[in-house]
Amino acid sequence: MSQPTAARDGLSVGEAAREAGVSIDTLRYYEREHLLRTERTPSGHRRYSPGDLEWIAVLTCLRETGMPIRRMREFATLVGEDDDATIGARIDLLAEHREDVLRRIRELEANLAHVEGKIAYYRGRSAG
Repeated sequence: MSQPTAARDGLSVGEAAREAGVSIDTLRYYEREHLLRTERTPSGHRRYSPGDLEWIAVLTCLRETGMPIRRMREFATLVGEDDDATIGARIDLLAEHREDVLRRIRELEANLAHVEGKIAYYRGRSAG
């Protein structure tokens, strides 16, 4: 008995979206933005490999931490070169992004403290 097509040839766009926890539209958007390149069947259907799913996880992390698409495209280009000569540039790009994320965390913590202060203020007023 032969293996199912999905197991033999990769995941369909719907299966990959489900597995990666993103929408089909997100996968198609990543392709349009040249962040993700997938294999296609002779009939033109996308097929996603385990490596594609790992890359989608990286893209999801970068996007959820606020990296602009332009920078994600730059990072994808560096990774796509698959050349150790770009490792320094990759590190620099990720280090800059890390600083942006840390700055935003500090801003969120300050805003959270303000919200908590307001909660304490209103609780104090309602107790009296």
